[in-house]
Amino acid sequence: MAKQSADKDDFNDRVVCRNRRARHDYDILDTLECGLELLGSEVKSIRAHKISIEEAFARIEDGELWLLGCDIQPYPQANLMNHEPRRPRKLLLRKRELRKFAEDAAHQGLTLVPLDIHFSQRGMVKATVAVAKGRKLHDKRERMKKESAAKEMRAALRKAQR
Repeated sequence: MAKQSADKDDFNDRVVCRNRRARHDYDILDTLECGLELLGSEVKSIRAHKISIEEAFARIEDGELWLLGCDIQPYPQANLMNHEPRRPRKLLLRKRELRKFAEDAAHQGLTLVPLDIHFSQRGMVKATVAVAKGRKLHDKRERMKKESAAKEMRAALRKAQR
């Protein structure tokens, strides 16, 4: 019986969509998990992995946080009650969290970028949003050089231990 509940938790606490380019294009300064205000057909499409956040970003408008550019494909069985694929979606978080995030995002050059969409343990759809600073091309190259050097050092250490 315990195994079934563990499997159910694993099912509900899983990442559905990840923005892989975000960590390459931006320096992540701070992250925050927030809920999404969705329609039923959107949740069913997300469960079927029909979502893309590669071009998505978040913006604060009228004291609320909105997810823009997120593409959730229409659910085929929804027929007339289907949703618009690229509509703005409201992100749900507490006012003090929003105020803190708004202050960070207001600084020049900082962006709000979604890192992933996942299901919480209670089956709710959540988004991890980050305050990020854009990287220049030379910063990206420098970071890739450091990562490859570290990788080579780890490989050399493993080889020396054998």
